[in-house]
Amino acid sequence: MDALVEVQNLKAYYRAFLYGVDREVRAVDDITLTIGHGEIYGVAGESSSGKTTLIKTIAGAIRPPLKVVSGKVVFHFAGGTQDMYAMTPDERMALRWLHLSYIMQASMNVLNPVRRIHHSFTDFAFRHMKVGKNEFFTKVGSHLERLKLDAHLLQAYPHELSGGMRQRMTIALATILTPEFIIADEPTTALDVIVQRDVLSMIREIQREIGSSFLFVTHDMGVHATVSDRVGIVYAGRLVEEAPTRKLFALPLHPYTQHLVASLPSIGDAKARPSLEGRPPNLAMPPEGCRFHPRCPKRMDICSQKVPPMITVEPDRRVACFAVTGDQA
Repeated sequence: MDALVEVQNLKAYYRAFLYGVDREVRAVDDITLTIGHGEIYGVAGESSSGKTTLIKTIAGAIRPPLKVVSGKVVFHFAGGTQDMYAMTPDERMALRWLHLSYIMQASMNVLNPVRRIHHSFTDFAFRHMKVGKNEFFTKVGSHLERLKLDAHLLQAYPHELSGGMRQRMTIALATILTPEFIIADEPTTALDVIVQRDVLSMIREIQREIGSSFLFVTHDMGVHATVSDRVGIVYAGRLVEEAPTRKLFALPLHPYTQHLVASLPSIGDAKARPSLEGRPPNLAMPPEGCRFHPRCPKRMDICSQKVPPMITVEPDRRVACFAVTGDQA
């Protein structure tokens, strides 16, 4: 696969000194993955699994107490190779929106509630286009119309739009410069199913039209089944399984993935679904060995003693589970 983004042994921890005690929360702990050109790579996992911290780290949007401890985030843009954490702040700023953009979880986190929407497009995109104001807004209007949004909405305030309209506007903002890589953080959260379907269709159409790669993050496995080409499953700060979407849903290998897939409802199936015992671990004091072993129905003695490595079990599939791969460390 021709890689656009490579994440290599990435570790990002929250570190703070509180009440005389050093605390270290291992939110992203040794994750390696690759995202190909024109691919939608999904990241799934329950709340507090480290998904949002992972995408913040990949985007270079980190603030104390979050700190990158080790590892690399490498981009292959415009025929060159760039390491996010070897770049200067100015180089990172030039990279954002032009090559890398971000669809945030809540549209009101992007659109300033006291300014008209056209100001957001000016703030984020105008300096990159290097054209006059009239030509800039002509291009913005054409882009909105392509996404089935009226250009006159640029004169509106965010509160004058519905939630679905605001979310579509943030997608338009993230794609106006046709960046090579787009990160989408829970873009359909809090939307009803009809609007959610429209937003997912828009993302798919944009991806086909401009050929961008997406890192698509959501806890909703049904959304991944609709939009993602490959899915990586994150549990307690670690990647535990990665596979093409069809394979992952047809035959999940890791016990945690099996639970996520089995929890999906299906039409006409009224039987009760058992919940997963226990709760996610405290990442300030994670368990030894496999972090899922306290909740795992297939746990063995080795699971509490050693960290299972990510093993390639098929050319396009990896899993970190001793019950699947045996002790191949």
